[in-house]
Order: sequence, then C-alpha cells, then structure tokens
Amino acid sequence: MKYVITGAAGNISKPLAEKLLKAGHEVTVISRQEKNIESLISQGAQAAIGSVEDIDFLTKTFTGADAVYTMVPPHFGATDWKAYIGQIGKNFATAIKNSGVQYVLNLSSVGAHLPEGAGPVSGLYRAEQALNELADVKIKHLRPVYFYTNFLASIPMVKHMKIIGSNFGGPGFTMVLTHPDDIAEVAFEELNKLEFTGHSYRYIASDERPTSDIASVIGKAIGQPELPWITFTDEQSLNGLLQAGLPEEIAKNYTEMGHALQSGLFMEDYLINRPAQSGKTKLEDFARQFAAVYQAG
Repeated sequence: MKYVITGAAGNISKPLAEKLLKAGHEVTVISRQEKNIESLISQGAQAAIGSVEDIDFLTKTFTGADAVYTMVPPHFGATDWKAYIGQIGKNFATAIKNSGVQYVLNLSSVGAHLPEGAGPVSGLYRAEQALNELADVKIKHLRPVYFYTNFLASIPMVKHMKIIGSNFGGPGFTMVLTHPDDIAEVAFEELNKLEFTGHSYRYIASDERPTSDIASVIGKAIGQPELPWITFTDEQSLNGLLQAGLPEEIAKNYTEMGHALQSGLFMEDYLINRPAQSGKTKLEDFARQFAAVYQAG
C-alpha cells in the first residue's frame, strides 16, 4: 500500500512512518526540509519537500496514494490560530478531492466537538468539518486526550518554583492522559488495516489520574515527593504563558483550552464515547521520561 504522512518527523508521524515501513508499505513523508526526515529516508521513506499551505503541492503528493495521514503542524506565528488550523484542514480537503485519495486518517483532538471555546482545538473542529464535506471519502478522525508530553513545558516551573499546575485541576479533578507513542500505535493499526468506513472518530487514552497524582508521581521521579499541583486562575495562567515568551495569540488559546478542561466541556463527548482499550503508557512510565529530560536540562 502507498501512504503519505504529514507532520515530517514529529512525535507521532515519525514512529507511524517507521511502523508502516517495517510492515512493507511504501511511505512518502511531507516535510519543509529534507534534513528533518533524513532518518526516515534512510529507512526507505520517500521525501516530499513542501508546505501544507500549498494546495498544488499537496495534490501532487497525495495523487496515487491509497491513504493519507493528515495533521496540522503548529504555527506559533499565526495571528488567528483557529482560522489557520481550519484553513489547513480546507487545504487537505481540497487536495484529497483533487487527488482522488479514498482513505484519510486525520489527527484531531479530544474537545474537537466544540466549535468555539476550546482554544486551538476549536480550530481542529473546523478542520474536521472541512474534511467531512468529502462525502465519498472514508475518513477517521483520531481524538487523543491530553498529551503527557505537554508536561515537559512545566520543567522550568518545577525547577524554579517547586510546583506544577495549570488553570485546570485541583481536588476531585481527574486528567485523562495519553502518549504520542500510543497514538502512533493506533494510527498504524488504522492505516495498516484500512477497514474504516464513512466518517467516524476514535478517542485514544492511556491513563486517568487525579492531578494530585500527576504531581506526586512526577515529583517522586525527580526527587521532590512533596511536589504540589497548583490550580491557577485564567489570568495567572495567561500571564505565566506570556512571561514564558509565548505570543499573545497562542497564550490566549492555551488559556481558553485550559478553561474548557476545567469546566468539563472539553471532555464531555469523550466521557460518552470512552475507548474500549487504553494505551500501554501509564503515568509512572512517563514520569521516567520527565525525569530524564528534567535532569538533562
């Protein structure tokens, strides 16, 4: 089978491409620069150098593929992040229609049922809607929950303030978590089989833990067993993100997403449609990864 993978050598796209190559499939990987995918090229992948903002490039690259894996790359320079994400979704949809691809596996997110109020994930709602306009194409949207790896951005806070937290969490609050490796495994399963039909979505989760557990387990892994989880106000969260150097548009969107998590709206559809199986990466597994990055910094 012939597959096109967007996302270059990202934390999901790279292991997904590697799994497909090992299974004997033909894989083309889209990247802005060839140097970013040299390891995949050495394993047999074909390089397609260009931008997901270029519909003609996407159409040419998608043509002849049995299936494509789509994901919107981060763009922290966007002046309207949700609109940018939605536009890339439209680009994908146009290229898929023009190229005749019949199967699409799209990386979305938990919370993508919300057209507004979910930060960048409301942009993914728009991307899902654009793809779903392709009536004759089989599409599955992957909706993973909160990435463990997002906590790596908290390392400066943990080091300098001896706390971890966000504008969500607190007593009685349970986080649903997953790891990019577990997402890549599900993506490989779906693409290797190509048995999905119509338009559907699939949630991906690996563990469910109170935020107090998250702080405790990570704290123990780095020698700070008393590490507390602190729930910030939206204003505190926004100011912290701005002080960390994030552009205002990005900081506002992340704060909005955290607010949606705290309100419960973000997870409401997931709670109705929990996955039958969980990923293998548990909080304790990720804590070892966190500790390695923490100690190397």
